[in-house]
Amino acid sequence: MKLSDIIEEWIKKVLEDEEYVDLQRNELATQFNCVPSQINYVISTRFNTDNGYYVESKRGGGGYIRIRKVDFTKEDYIIHVVNSIGENISNNEAQIFISNLYNNGCITENELKLMKVATNDKVLQLDLVNKDSLRARILKNMLINLI
Repeated sequence: MKLSDIIEEWIKKVLEDEEYVDLQRNELATQFNCVPSQINYVISTRFNTDNGYYVESKRGGGGYIRIRKVDFTKEDYIIHVVNSIGENISNNEAQIFISNLYNNGCITENELKLMKVATNDKVLQLDLVNKDSLRARILKNMLINLI
């Protein structure tokens, strides 16, 4: 297991019992024997609104990073994803959005599989601009129909 995964799991375990967690980056870096930028990386990539978290930070002496689990309804989360997609979406970005929807309990395993297949580059054999545009429209329409 990579260090980033270990740090992520530790933070999630703390959040199971608490409404939010206040972290001090340097203390956490010392605890996990890593550089503070590793903590920043984990927080910015694993604890963002796309993954169902709200992060705020206070800088300076006594500063902290506060992570709070956001309680979205299924519909709220799907609308958030639809609004985040834009006019074009790459295959990689679509796969991440779809996986996050599944991990947050918004879609079933069958819906996950169908969405991944329908938005995959192997299916959308067009030039890049048209492919990413069509993928965005397909994904948005699938999600809107789930609401």
